[in-house]
Amino acid sequence: MKKVVMIAYSFPPEGSAGTYRPLRFCRHLPKLGWQASVIAVVKDLYERQDPGLGALVPSDTEVIRVRGNDPWQSYQAKRNRRFDENGSRVSAETLTQIRRAHKMPLRSFAREAVRRVEAWWYHPDMAAPWIQPAVEETVKLCQRTGAKVIWATAPPVSSLCVAQRASERAGVPYVLDFRDPLTFVPNAFELKRPRWAIRKDRERMYRLLQGARAAIFRHATDAECYWRAYPKAFRAENVHLIPNGYEGEIEKFTAPVGEKCTILYSGTLSGAPYRYDTLLQSLHLLKQTDRERAKQLRLLFVGDGTEILKEQAESLGVSEMVDVTGPIRQDEVARLSREAHALLALGLMPNVKGYELLVASKLFGYFKAGRPIIGVLPQDETRSFLKRVGVTIIADVDSVSDITAVLCKLLDHWSEGTLSSLIPEAKACRAFSAEVQTAALISALDGKPAHDPFMPGVVEIPPSLRAHIGKEGWVR
Repeated sequence: MKKVVMIAYSFPPEGSAGTYRPLRFCRHLPKLGWQASVIAVVKDLYERQDPGLGALVPSDTEVIRVRGNDPWQSYQAKRNRRFDENGSRVSAETLTQIRRAHKMPLRSFAREAVRRVEAWWYHPDMAAPWIQPAVEETVKLCQRTGAKVIWATAPPVSSLCVAQRASERAGVPYVLDFRDPLTFVPNAFELKRPRWAIRKDRERMYRLLQGARAAIFRHATDAECYWRAYPKAFRAENVHLIPNGYEGEIEKFTAPVGEKCTILYSGTLSGAPYRYDTLLQSLHLLKQTDRERAKQLRLLFVGDGTEILKEQAESLGVSEMVDVTGPIRQDEVARLSREAHALLALGLMPNVKGYELLVASKLFGYFKAGRPIIGVLPQDETRSFLKRVGVTIIADVDSVSDITAVLCKLLDHWSEGTLSSLIPEAKACRAFSAEVQTAALISALDGKPAHDPFMPGVVEIPPSLRAHIGKEGWVR
């Protein structure tokens, strides 16, 4: 078997969204003649742990976990764990008071000052202390296993730096995998960086792309943005388009029994500012115009940041239609999906630069679930992917009446027992299976042409990024 070293900062039992892509590849590469070894961060730095995911890692996959020596981040991690532990022991009222105190002006000012210092200090991101020890372990692993290539997935960008430096030392080519549009859609950390640091980030990205055997993007619009922003950094024939996907077979749809039509949203609402304000307003409109129909509808939100949504639902008088819960294990999410009548896809706020590029990884889990998908979206890539699989219940995020009409259409099909007519096309969804995506990955690892070639200039980049990138790009 050919050997590949995978640089995956987040890896099971980490339960964050970035875990699933490298896990899928690890599980399916051996069927196609490749064996993966993984370099990941130590477990105690994970945001959340999901033991069920750890059980999915093949037993013959060697996983080396690396710790970056950074006293400040270690202190912060311990402090956060203490807060979580204490929060689980107090009442909901006390926890609310603690959160309110956390938002007091003086604390907010101090917290903002600390975050800004971090943005100046850590390069290219907060995972920077991980780079050097990860490079050392990657070089050793390449030499010991005879690896033919190094594959690194980002974010964080630090993982890409690990691949580049280890490649230079071990004499092994590297492949870059972009799960997000890095340097295009800045996160809270990047927004605090000074201009000189932003320039340094872009120069670093240029060198990373320039030295890679192949670059993997999720879709053609992503690739087009990088092509224009970093002219001459890479060749079009080295670009591979591999969106996220799902594992297993598409589930057979059976309409759950219940007195209400349940719509499930699973995933974070914090961090990336997903837009749900008009959705809640549409619930208010439905309640005002058709109270009986409103009683038939239930929206369930599962994940980080749902408390704020619940507060907004209460302020609009629709809290009886909305249930929320915090993060849960993946097997529990799968159970709730089977119990739901439809699944909800949301877009990002329009003030997020390049929001049109983002496609939440949960969307592909929705494809596997084999259930109706309702989209409340702007003109973005998520909408494009939904249309590719034949989804018809998509509402304009800016139109409360449009969203209400789509909800009513779903309720009509629910009451008539015809929800199955709203299910995405199975054949189109199978294009996003792990088997198909892994076969595409192997072409990149081998340095062969892509199955779905990227053709520069064919797609238009989002309006919010046209002036941002400009005709001349960022780095020449």
